[in-house]
Amino acid sequence: MRHVIALDVGGTGMKAALVGTDGTLLHEARRATGRKRGADAVVETILAFAAELRAYGEEHLGETAVAAGVAVPGIVDAGKGIAVYSANLGWRDVPMRALLGERLGGIPVALGHDVRTGGLAEGRIGAGRGADRFLFVPLGTGIAGAIGIGSTIEAGAHGYAGEIGHIVVRPDGPECHCGQHGCLETLASASAVTRAWAAASGDPEADAADCAKAVESGDPAAIAVWRDAVDALAAGLVTALTLLDPRTLIIGGGLAEAGETLFTPLRAAVEERVTFQKLPHIVPAALGDTAGCLGAGLLAWDLLSTEVSA
Repeated sequence: MRHVIALDVGGTGMKAALVGTDGTLLHEARRATGRKRGADAVVETILAFAAELRAYGEEHLGETAVAAGVAVPGIVDAGKGIAVYSANLGWRDVPMRALLGERLGGIPVALGHDVRTGGLAEGRIGAGRGADRFLFVPLGTGIAGAIGIGSTIEAGAHGYAGEIGHIVVRPDGPECHCGQHGCLETLASASAVTRAWAAASGDPEADAADCAKAVESGDPAAIAVWRDAVDALAAGLVTALTLLDPRTLIIGGGLAEAGETLFTPLRAAVEERVTFQKLPHIVPAALGDTAGCLGAGLLAWDLLSTEVSA
């Protein structure tokens, strides 16, 4: 059966699949990234995992994969196939496309940024399906964004488009690892809510999910923490929609798992801030943590289509 290999590499784990021509997941697997063993070991783990997937396809699907797609975090030069930098994984200038192509017998390989790749999947087959313009914003350890135009994702002139997490919403706010103060992700990411709630509750083990549950039970301290995060998030999103005018705004990541505990106040906070702007549909992501893997499969099929048309 004709298929491609899809890999989504995260800071702690990897999700992978063999994806059929119609987008069907023919096989799924997960593996620890093993970042504590160092950057070189992480790269070797990725290559070995991809080789195992290729072998599985040959044995169980009757043929080898025709292409591969891989989504990685950090700074990515998709055109050159280079994973330029990842703070979480400790690598610099890894020629990922060439390494994977060699390990996989010379098949074509597409490389993408994890959030933009997840956004591609959400736009085509997830919550943004049918929208001509959308913005995908996952709220996880940090905050990033994917700008959807038609069935493609805008990477920008230098591959940095969509970095909404580094919009400054509180100039007097906490320092961000990027060097600025008051960036959106320092105030409204899942990790930011976790830090704020751990401090407010006095429980160093408390996290953002615990805060959401406390909000639902009416805890005043939790409500204050949650309100601060939602207000900051709304400020950043209104800046983004002023610039981009998306028809649909897709919110994903860990915080989105709070459901209407997040979406009801967020929609209200965004609506309060707009003046002339048109309100987009604000919806939860549909694909969960499979978005990056599905998007990597789409990248692989797109690469084959481009090669055929060329």
